[in-house]
Amino acid sequence: MSASLSRMHFPKIATLNSPEVFQRRLSELGLPLSFDASPRPEILGRPIPAGIGVPHAIGNRFAILPMEGWDGTADGRPTELVRRRWRRFGESGAKLVWGGEAVAVRHDGRANPRQLVFSPDHVGDIAGLRTALVAEHQRVHGGTDDLLVGVQLTHSGRFARPNDPKRLEPRIAYRHPLLDARFGITGDSAVLTDTEVSDLVGDIVAAAVRSREAGFGFVDIKHCHGYLGHEFLSAVTRQGRYGGSFVNRTRFLTEIVEGIRRDAPGLAIGVRLSLFDSFPFQKGPDGSGIPTPWEGDYPYAFGADPKNALEQDPTEPYRFLELLIGLGIRLVCLTAASPYYNPHLQRPASTPPSDGYLPPEDPLVGVVRQIQAVARAKAAFPDLVVVGSAYTYLQDWLPQVASAQVAAGHVDVVGLGRMVLSYPELPADVLAGRTVQRRRICRTFSECTTGPRNGLVSGCFPLDDFYKAHPDAVRLKALR
Repeated sequence: MSASLSRMHFPKIATLNSPEVFQRRLSELGLPLSFDASPRPEILGRPIPAGIGVPHAIGNRFAILPMEGWDGTADGRPTELVRRRWRRFGESGAKLVWGGEAVAVRHDGRANPRQLVFSPDHVGDIAGLRTALVAEHQRVHGGTDDLLVGVQLTHSGRFARPNDPKRLEPRIAYRHPLLDARFGITGDSAVLTDTEVSDLVGDIVAAAVRSREAGFGFVDIKHCHGYLGHEFLSAVTRQGRYGGSFVNRTRFLTEIVEGIRRDAPGLAIGVRLSLFDSFPFQKGPDGSGIPTPWEGDYPYAFGADPKNALEQDPTEPYRFLELLIGLGIRLVCLTAASPYYNPHLQRPASTPPSDGYLPPEDPLVGVVRQIQAVARAKAAFPDLVVVGSAYTYLQDWLPQVASAQVAAGHVDVVGLGRMVLSYPELPADVLAGRTVQRRRICRTFSECTTGPRNGLVSGCFPLDDFYKAHPDAVRLKALR
């Protein structure tokens, strides 16, 4: 799918105010997206039964997606701002919390100097986040036996900024011909040796053991968005045990899983995967994103056609999903691409963050691209419990699309990220059949990204009254 319309022709979702108008816009774009005229709580409220890789029943079809916080302490502990966010996750009514937060397994893996770190002396602090979430869920929604809370374990790799928000300190899987130049990598010192990779595997396994001690029901071994686990999947030019062949490029995952099975038996494992990638995009002459020029084959985009990386090729992603099944992993959260080099593919938005580019297509195209890719993957692997992403841009139409996609078997669980920063109770309202609170719906202004990219705390400054009154709101206004 593609769209050549300029940005001024992208109607706001809020103006697509009836099923007929919404369908007309989808038809104009040639997008085959099914949706319900009204949300169906009976569909979204169906539980997912326990099974292989799923430790117990999950009470409904909403999930909270992991987000990268910029509001921990300098040494990686949660602050009251982090605890407030986790309490709101519990209040949401979603019965699957897919991490809620991206937690670095060690200091050099932090994407920013305020990201949480799962070091040995932080177990109690991070356990407290889960405890607060569960207590709030209990207070608002009653039972928690069907609530599954995990934690996402990450190393930010190429995008690590552990000490200074403006200074990259990358650790990479391989030298990348386009991304190295963009992010200032000029030598091999940033490339992890096989020994360093093996040491990192041990650190991730140790963090998984701490996750079990902290009471989490599963850990997510992150393989998305250009971070280190994802980068290994495209390390076709890397030499040694962790590059070249598919077996080698997935060894990072398989060794982590082997270690968790050995040291934290019984702990469930999930994987968040970028199902497809593409060329890095850059700002074009009119401010819209365009692919970075490249001649010849491009084998560096996992899930893309090497002959034309603008097109998906599911061959290796499906092989990866087969590998997960063979490892006894059934919890899979599917996303796409990277917020650092092609954000319009990863999180469609009406307004780019301060360091981004204008959308090169109607963001609805990006939403449907992901929904369709997830539907195809679910059809190919029906035994997986699949969480979908990219729903927030649908805004007023999110519940109607969500119930239609779940009813059709295209996805098992609908994941919410940015939306829960402004409107955490959306799942609860939809499941109770209440009218959605339109004034709280995320309109994808990207200020929750622009703020942190400029050293501010994480939050929804336009719509959350708490953050409207926060001192960083004044700084963000100046940035705009």
